[in-house]
Amino acid sequence: MKYAFVGLGHRAQMYVDALLGDWRDAGTIVALCDTNRTRMDYYVERIGQKVPCFAPDEFDKVLELADAVIVTTVDATHATYVCAALDAGRDVIVEKPLTIDADGCAAIAAAAERSSGKLIVTFNYRYSPRNSAVRRLLKEGAIGEVTSVHFEWTLDTIHGADYFRRWHRDRANSGGLLVHKSTHHFDLVNWWLDAAPEMVFAQTGLRFYGAENARKRGLGERPERAHGAPGLGSDPWLLDISADERLKRLYLDAEHEDGYLRDQDVFGEGITIDDNMSVMVRYTNQAVMTYSLHAHAPWEGYRVAFNGTACRLELDVVEREWTPVHAAIDPSAASKEHATGSSERLLLRRHWSPPEEIPIEQGAGGHGGGDRLLLNDVFRGPGDDPLARQAGYRDGIRSVLTGHAANVSARTGAPVLLGDDGTRVL
Repeated sequence: MKYAFVGLGHRAQMYVDALLGDWRDAGTIVALCDTNRTRMDYYVERIGQKVPCFAPDEFDKVLELADAVIVTTVDATHATYVCAALDAGRDVIVEKPLTIDADGCAAIAAAAERSSGKLIVTFNYRYSPRNSAVRRLLKEGAIGEVTSVHFEWTLDTIHGADYFRRWHRDRANSGGLLVHKSTHHFDLVNWWLDAAPEMVFAQTGLRFYGAENARKRGLGERPERAHGAPGLGSDPWLLDISADERLKRLYLDAEHEDGYLRDQDVFGEGITIDDNMSVMVRYTNQAVMTYSLHAHAPWEGYRVAFNGTACRLELDVVEREWTPVHAAIDPSAASKEHATGSSERLLLRRHWSPPEEIPIEQGAGGHGGGDRLLLNDVFRGPGDDPLARQAGYRDGIRSVLTGHAANVSARTGAPVLLGDDGTRVL
């Protein structure tokens, strides 16, 4: 296979490295496309050989060279590139979220239906061993019929804050965290339950980040960005992108081309996304989920509990138990791999019995080996997977529309109904 990349930010690296490493027999990289030549030059250097580079208005030339396109651009542009590639009969691998709104979902669905190309949405959370274990237990009927789900996700002040520094801070680019981030979580629940969302209600707010909240808390004058700011190196909210060679090359060194600032102050003006979100979803199997996402927590992880007609299943995950100040300042110190205090526990709680801890098998690499499994499915095919982890465009649409419907509900104060198995807003 001949692969082209559109969008050469940090998200592209996992796929580029895969095709240069363990999956080099699966295909070659034949074209790069981005708004910024500096970023493309970084990846050409990483690839180690000359690769044709194109601007977005030359995407038709990219398609002429490729069998498949890997889309890792800003979320709001996904639908444009996905539809163009599908209409050219190319396979498409797209990072989550599939797109950001109902119009984008409708356009992609129509393109997918008329195309000979295949579309894969890369939901890597499905492949994490702990999440696969939940799917297996529910599929086997271990807790009977699921009646309700409680799902809490906390983002700490390393991970959560970073969305408020980048292009994600503008809802027009990302759809807000209920689309950009929660699409992972909504997809997990759809997949776990083998059901589709049919009603969504939400309440949200920007309560911590942003200039208005900074003024309310008396934080004083803030810099527009971290680079060159007097507090850089001591203020835990200022990210030093020069401290990480990759971020420096991709963003700081590339600013002269497009003016994009990767290190904007999280308490600055212009933030239009929320940092506290509460959502209720009813599914086609009549299970109901209560969900919350909190983006300024002192720890990172998630808790999900399934109540069933036979018993209860609980998954508790701590990815970072606490947030060191130096990690908030220095991106190279922010890895969650083997973070101090990290843990995971899967419990089956039967009536009138002590809880039973379910073992979680681990693999090598990111997300407990899940990233390797995902990449293998992407580049070599899923084979006979009883858990059906590879996601297609309808899975992507269901997850996006849950977040989109939540945004609409929060704005209007009314519940939003979904139809056609969760793929259309009614």
